[in-house]
Order: sequence, then C-alpha cells, then structure tokens
Amino acid sequence: MKLDVIKLDGKKAGSVDLDEALFGLEPRADILHRVVRWQRAAAQAGTHKVKTRSEVKYSTKKIYRQKGTGGARHGARSAPIFRGGGVYKGPTPRSHAHDLTKKFRKLGLRHALSAKAKEGALVILDTADGDGKTAALAKLVKNLGWKRALVIDGAEVNEKFAQAARNIEGLDVLPSIGANVYDILRRDTLVITKAGVEALEARLK
Repeated sequence: MKLDVIKLDGKKAGSVDLDEALFGLEPRADILHRVVRWQRAAAQAGTHKVKTRSEVKYSTKKIYRQKGTGGARHGARSAPIFRGGGVYKGPTPRSHAHDLTKKFRKLGLRHALSAKAKEGALVILDTADGDGKTAALAKLVKNLGWKRALVIDGAEVNEKFAQAARNIEGLDVLPSIGANVYDILRRDTLVITKAGVEALEARLK
C-alpha cells in the first residue's frame, strides 16, 4: 500500500510503502469495541464509596424497647432501613480493569490503523518539528485542514513541536509507544511521521 508523504507546509516529500498487515485490513467493529472498552475500564477511577452500617456515626444504644411499642423491633439507628443509616451492599473502591491479551491488543491497534487508512483519514508526515511557536504551527495546521488530529511520532516526540502543539485545540501528539486505539478513533485525522510508521511496524510485527 503506497501513500504520499507531505511536509508541514503541505508540499510533497515522496511516498512510502505501508505494510498491508497494519494498514490494509478490513476493520472489524467488534475488535475495536473490545479494545476501547478495555482501555476505558482501566482508566475508570473506581473511587465511588458509601458508608456501611459499621461506618455511620450513631449511638449503639437500643433506640426503643423491644416490646409494647406496636412497631417493628429495632436495635440501632444505623440500620439501613432508616434515613441516614448505613447503606446495604453499596459501592466500594475497586478497579474496573479487566484482562485482554497482548495479541488481541496488537490486533486492535492494527484494525484502528486500517480503519483510518480506509476512511482516507491517514496522513503520512515527513517530520514533525518546528521552532516551538504555537501561532506558526496553528497556521500550518489550519492550512492543512486538520481540525481534530492525532500526530504519532517516532520513539520520541520532537520537543519544540510538542511545545508548539500543546496549546492548539484538537491537536494531540504522542510517541509511537503511546499509540492506542481509543485516541486514534476519537480524532478525525491520523497523522503519522515516517519515523512513527517504522516504529509502529517494528512494534506490531
């Protein structure tokens, strides 16, 4: 699969051969869905918490006598039946993460890359560098028509480019090791540098 390579100013900089095993698959929604669910579950805080009967602050004195009241028998104001009492089987802090094999996670990333290639939303960039000026990069991005884009660089992101991109709304920058299904799918345009393509091919083979 051959794709044109462009520079940040929009000019052509040759072409590159993309691996069909990474960019030429028929995208499967079920695989992408499973990987995204795995990612979002792992990111969930799981810090929700309510007080149980043993944690609410009330006297342990029996609230009224056992017999003769004409009402139900109760021993403590902390019982779940009362307003302000402890909650029965309420949520407690826990991890929502679940396992997904490395093989399946790699497969999901391949399908995400292929989905962007099939949509025509994949752009190969020669290099992602700059002078660290946000205004200059924002102008280039606007000229290229990138409204919601993810830029994936090689092993390390160019520091000046990352600094310039930091304050541009809708533009995310990640190193190749940080490439993931959720971030790829949530952006309209996927931009990968030549170094990023090489790093992804090495990572996903």
